[in-house]
Amino acid sequence: MSTVEFTTANKVICKIGAVEEIAEHCRQLGISRPVIVTDPGLVKAGLIEQVTQPLNKDGITAVIYSDIQADPPEALVLSATEFAQQLEVDGVIGFGGGSSLDVAKLIAVLATSNQTLKSMYGIGQVKGKRLPLILLPTTAGTGSEVTPISIITTGETTKSGVVSPTLLPDIAILDATLTVGLPPAITAATGIDAMVHAIEAFTGKIKKNPYSDMLAKEALRLMSQNLLEVVENGANLQARSDMLLGALMAGQAFANSPVGAVHALAYPLGGNYHIPHGLSNSLVLPHVLRFNAPIAADLYAALLPSISAGKITDLGSKGCNLFIEFMDDLITDVGLPKNLQAMNIPQEDLGKLADEAMLQQRLLVNNPREVTREDALDIYKSAY
Repeated sequence: MSTVEFTTANKVICKIGAVEEIAEHCRQLGISRPVIVTDPGLVKAGLIEQVTQPLNKDGITAVIYSDIQADPPEALVLSATEFAQQLEVDGVIGFGGGSSLDVAKLIAVLATSNQTLKSMYGIGQVKGKRLPLILLPTTAGTGSEVTPISIITTGETTKSGVVSPTLLPDIAILDATLTVGLPPAITAATGIDAMVHAIEAFTGKIKKNPYSDMLAKEALRLMSQNLLEVVENGANLQARSDMLLGALMAGQAFANSPVGAVHALAYPLGGNYHIPHGLSNSLVLPHVLRFNAPIAADLYAALLPSISAGKITDLGSKGCNLFIEFMDDLITDVGLPKNLQAMNIPQEDLGKLADEAMLQQRLLVNNPREVTREDALDIYKSAY
């Protein structure tokens, strides 16, 4: 008999225009003075008004923390928490990409806790409760709105994760209207990121389970059918909505069957060169898939029907090759860079990247094939 443990957000809403009902959700959760955690780009673009206007209309005045940056450092998290505490907020709304949502989760915990951030790193280290939490993603990528994980930059190039069910939000709201203005390159990179979540969840060595498998397959179906369309026609609300739902399903999948070597090798790229996370994943994805193929061929072949709209069924080793080719071609089709050299990464840095990738044992243990330091270096060389 299978042993399965599956957790996710308390409530998920996927509806075009759902943000207009956010005041009602705040009242249901007892939020009267929320802090909206977002980035300066969304404020400058006026998108923040899509959240503040319905709140103001219903008499809820929010305060805004808009200093979120990619790969948020510890100091930023602590500054944001102090901001929320000084203004005595009673709830948190995360609005943006993965970095904004990750910081929002931590603010919700830290604002009411005496526990230090450093003591929360790792799995299951969060003590106590949190403020009510609503998350609204503006990218179809990280799935952070339904994962119990926050990733924080802890040094110049290193990252650490806080992993706890306490970080799961009360409500995750997916509204495609919030993603319409996303530039094609970001749409492409975040979409590939979400597909990686589904692939790695399905091939996870330790916690693979029927629920995550089901979600991963449906996530790949939705995203493989819609990613190129939203890159080329960003105003297609139905395609945008399907991408959001696919990314959420992928997030639920990997929250319960964690990611592996693609992410482990992607993190040093982001930490050292500030390459966006989705793009970091796409740069190493085909090469990690080929590395894993001797062990995971049947699993990759089993995903082929999901990305081929059921037109191509499991073909064994041939199916594995077709799956890898599809993902490689998709990265090309959506216009993302294809190698590390294109990102101006010095070839002499590959050894350092391999060393740093090996520090991600929390992720590497999930990979279907064991990864040594030499393996990591070979993968970076093939990606160069």
